[in-house]
Amino acid sequence: MSGACYANEWLGVPAGQPGVKDYYSDVGGVCTKSASFFGGVPVLPESAGYGIVLGFGIFFSIFTTTLVYLDQRYVGTNVSSEFFNTAGRTVKTGLTAAVIVSQWTWAATLLQSSNVAFQYGVSGPFWYAAGATIQVLLFGILAIQVKRYAPTAHTVCEIIDARWGTTAHKVYIYFCFLTNIIVTAMLILGGAATVNALTGMNKAVAGFLIPLGVVSYTMAGGLKATFMASYIHTAIIFIILLTFLILVYVSDSEGVGSPGKVYDALQAVSAKTRDCSYTQLGQSCGPVKDNRGGSYLTMISEGGIIFGIINIVGNFGTVFVDQSYWQSAIAAKPSSSTRGYLLGGLVWFTIPFSLATAMGLATVALDLPVTGDEAGAGLVPPAAAVHFMGKSGAAAITIMLFMAITSTGSSEQIAVSSLFAYDIYRKYINPKATGEQILYVSRCTILAFGIFSGLLSIILEEIGLSLGFVYLMMGIFIGSAVMPISFLLLWDKCNATGACIAPFAGQVLAVITWVSVASNTRDEDMNLGTVNIYTLGQNYPMLAGNVVAIGSSGIICAVISMMNPQNFDFSTMAKKITLIDDKMPDLDPSENDPQMLKDSLTFISRWGIGFSVVMVIIWPLLSLPAGCGASGVECGVFTKEYFTLWVAIAIAWGIVATVVIIILPVYESMDGINLVLKGLFTNDDVHMRLDSIEAKLEKALGLSATEPEGPFVSDDPCYRAKLIARKVKPAVEI
Repeated sequence: MSGACYANEWLGVPAGQPGVKDYYSDVGGVCTKSASFFGGVPVLPESAGYGIVLGFGIFFSIFTTTLVYLDQRYVGTNVSSEFFNTAGRTVKTGLTAAVIVSQWTWAATLLQSSNVAFQYGVSGPFWYAAGATIQVLLFGILAIQVKRYAPTAHTVCEIIDARWGTTAHKVYIYFCFLTNIIVTAMLILGGAATVNALTGMNKAVAGFLIPLGVVSYTMAGGLKATFMASYIHTAIIFIILLTFLILVYVSDSEGVGSPGKVYDALQAVSAKTRDCSYTQLGQSCGPVKDNRGGSYLTMISEGGIIFGIINIVGNFGTVFVDQSYWQSAIAAKPSSSTRGYLLGGLVWFTIPFSLATAMGLATVALDLPVTGDEAGAGLVPPAAAVHFMGKSGAAAITIMLFMAITSTGSSEQIAVSSLFAYDIYRKYINPKATGEQILYVSRCTILAFGIFSGLLSIILEEIGLSLGFVYLMMGIFIGSAVMPISFLLLWDKCNATGACIAPFAGQVLAVITWVSVASNTRDEDMNLGTVNIYTLGQNYPMLAGNVVAIGSSGIICAVISMMNPQNFDFSTMAKKITLIDDKMPDLDPSENDPQMLKDSLTFISRWGIGFSVVMVIIWPLLSLPAGCGASGVECGVFTKEYFTLWVAIAIAWGIVATVVIIILPVYESMDGINLVLKGLFTNDDVHMRLDSIEAKLEKALGLSATEPEGPFVSDDPCYRAKLIARKVKPAVEI
């Protein structure tokens, strides 16, 4: 270490400055902080990028396809077009929750949540988590309504067609596809940027290959394969998440390792007396603008609150207007739909909250030389991971990100395929389509959308949009469809005219507002009147556009509907949606009991709304007085004890969520797992043929009038499905 830089036990930085010595060097006799963390130099070789993207893609394709095969062979699953797109409508609570967590864990969940922690402090992870959890909790209300009024539906657009007719059907096909494209764009942007930063792999190539990695198993097994893969991906994400939590708060990591150390370091980074001449433009240094006391340790943050509002509004669109969430509701058992969404939302909360509270705040606490551009590209967690674990950390965060991208990507692929197969092909091209034709079209669409996703990555790279920009703007374009689509199953007076006009009117008004406010926002040169990516991406233009989108649409739809109420009879909806090549599953009669469904609606309404109020109102309000009356901090700024409690909640929530989401799906699926294990370790073909041989012997000996003694393997309720799959005649028909 040069004499220009001061060093003690763990610091190697200018005297009185926070940080880690590895990121300071002597430049012309001046101790200078690194200009950026990655500096354009990848941590891992380019071959590692290809190995992860292609290797994991191939591995999970083979692994998941094998699980689908075992499910067909030993559990008796018949992959009809209905099963391909609905997973048999028998998915239980644990797997439903795991799928919700997986679908909702985007690249942005892992990357953007830590970016807002880097920008705003503790309020960022909280508002990301709370602002994107309530949509899942509240969607549970629509999920049970699907089971009550449209149990045979395959897509949300089918339900719209059954209620509001063809014109509305076409309108919402557009909004659903737009949602799928925006979500896919964010997956590609975040994934490609991180893989590029960590391995040097070309962004366009990474963006092209990532979505193609899940095409094979999604084409082979449909929604059930997607669910199986999602569970595995979710388990891996939570294991890595816990590892990072422990490294930051329960270890001997340099500079951090306990809530107290992180607290002291955050206070030092944001100190008003800190000399920022050593740091580069865009790096964290000194008080946080518009935060109480300039501290990272406060919920009173103007930027954090604005982000929270944008997050809440924007994410309603990407849940309520995304076919993949409707598809999960359709796939769940009636009794599991509400509990699955409630559990899934509460478990998902811990990913952005705990991960960003660890990685985002650690990046600031250690004063890593992460620039604003790197943070905007989602590189805060990778920077912290590389600092703590070197190449192993880079590999861990890349794998974690790949799990998130592929699980959500497969959900988007099957969602798009269902929309095209049922709402375009069956509705407008071939109304008499058979199950085989629907299955063929679904698989072709998955392949086509996978290729389109790859091409989209090239387009996005050329435009130069960042993950953060797309994340904040999504509500402007799809938020206007939220209120009408919510009225679909909740308000009988909403008419087709309002449902058609409101989303387009809201979208147009939102874009006009967004551009207008941006033109009155100062650009990079502090000039007014400029409309570009910079001004459009600022907080207030984004806030205005998002709020106008959802608010104006809801008002327009309500006013038009009240002028001429539809007064729709929901009991007539189910008759308008038909199955093709299968029947509804043979569930316990209690699953379809009207009173049970009504009680489930009451349950999810009470708990979904209750938890939502706690998360976005009560919890933030309770945190406002933190530090009031304590010495050394301003009122509203966390004390060390309060921050320790905050971290303890994040760690406890993370541990409980990990245990629940890994164990519960396995526990609920033990019957199927036992069948597969029994089939793997016993020759069921021989057992079946022995039953047939015994029946033949009975007939040859003239004893066929006597009931053969059992039990036989053919007594298994899945025996007939197995025989059909293998084209073998059952013994009882000989």
